[in-house]
Amino acid sequence: MSILFNQEKFDEYITEFPVFEYRLIDTADIQVQKRVRDICKNECVRYGSTWACPPAVGTLEECKERIQNYDQAIFFSSVAEVSDIMNMEEMLKTRRAHEELTSSLGEFLEKEGYQIFILSTESCDLCADCAYKHNEPCRHPEYMHPCLESHGVVVQEIVEQQEMEYNLGGNTILWFSMICFRNKE
Repeated sequence: MSILFNQEKFDEYITEFPVFEYRLIDTADIQVQKRVRDICKNECVRYGSTWACPPAVGTLEECKERIQNYDQAIFFSSVAEVSDIMNMEEMLKTRRAHEELTSSLGEFLEKEGYQIFILSTESCDLCADCAYKHNEPCRHPEYMHPCLESHGVVVQEIVEQQEMEYNLGGNTILWFSMICFRNKE
């Protein structure tokens, strides 16, 4: 069932936030790729250590189904500037503002009557010691946003398809999130 999205109202709302670019996309067009999951498993130190990462998020098939269980998604970016792009600690400190922005946009969509599912940046860092490591349920599932890559989403492919910016150069960082949404049942 396709939903009626009030883009004018959303456009007006997002002017209050530092959204760099956004696109409304059909979730049926979002592909999940095994190669992303392979990179997670082989190169990311967070693999197997948080509820926001594989294998905790489920199989690729489950992730694809979870995404496509929603009709549409808002895919968006925000910009952060740092003094040195190679300073990972400084770069990661800018992520919090993007996560807050993501939560605010999600809250707006919920208030508009939509059910949402958020995929965002990197892996969750709400808790210093994730409950996943202790075989316990997530302590803050309402705030935890799994990362796009955990679900096999290739951000660069969506950016290219949607003719968005991926790299602004210099000491500038682009953070990306996606909020899937549908009418509440």
